[in-house]
Amino acid sequence: MNESLHEFHRFARELAAHASRTIAGARTSTAESSTKADASDWVTPFDRAVEVDIRARIAARYPDHVIHGEEFGRPDDTSTGRLAWHLDPIDGTLNFVHGVPWVSFSLALADRDGVAVGVVADVYRGEVYSAIRGGGAFIDDARVACASVERLAGGVFFTEWSGQSKWPGMDRYLGRICDAPAGTRIMGSCALALALVGVGRSDGAVLPGRYNSWDVYAGALIAREGGATIYGKRGVDAGVPMDGILAAPPRVAPLLWQAWTADTP
Repeated sequence: MNESLHEFHRFARELAAHASRTIAGARTSTAESSTKADASDWVTPFDRAVEVDIRARIAARYPDHVIHGEEFGRPDDTSTGRLAWHLDPIDGTLNFVHGVPWVSFSLALADRDGVAVGVVADVYRGEVYSAIRGGGAFIDDARVACASVERLAGGVFFTEWSGQSKWPGMDRYLGRICDAPAGTRIMGSCALALALVGVGRSDGAVLPGRYNSWDVYAGALIAREGGATIYGKRGVDAGVPMDGILAAPPRVAPLLWQAWTADTP
């Protein structure tokens, strides 16, 4: 395995742990925050401060790398082949503003072959989930894997809204999961939804709504390196599909995909 990936992995984990401590110790309110696209799309001073801090730390270590971030966008120069970091300083800002303890920090490094390193900090659990391409998935220093399950019944499956709206076919999908019978959770962080599949704490995630690379790159790598299968709308996907993504243990993934796409034109 490329030794530089191990270096990037160690660095990303350090950044995630640092950012997680900052976020966990922060307190904010609706009065101190503002909104972007709509009244539920919150941004706080801490979103911006954490992104500024992490951008500075990456630039100091790797000045030739590109950085894509939730709060300050993408660079004009995205030349093919340049290493690029994809950063969401607080995934779950709506939860953070209201004091709901389900918030993450997400950071991924992509190269010309795809996502190479991913970290998702589970802020209020004080854990860092991570993965390195070809090197497995981890909770802190411990190697972990996705759940060993073969059916939907009895499982817990994450999804998310599309913004704050239902995605096409969502009602039918939720009905199929209920009929399994199994549980659905909509918690407010795409990064955590995917990462928890990879570390064996969820039986699958279906995210067909709107998202960006910084929402899903890290979590998708953690899921895959934990042994989960990744699907897009059209079937198994070797990358990170950006128009809908599913992650689940191999025997459950086709069943979950059928529940998602059975009525898709």
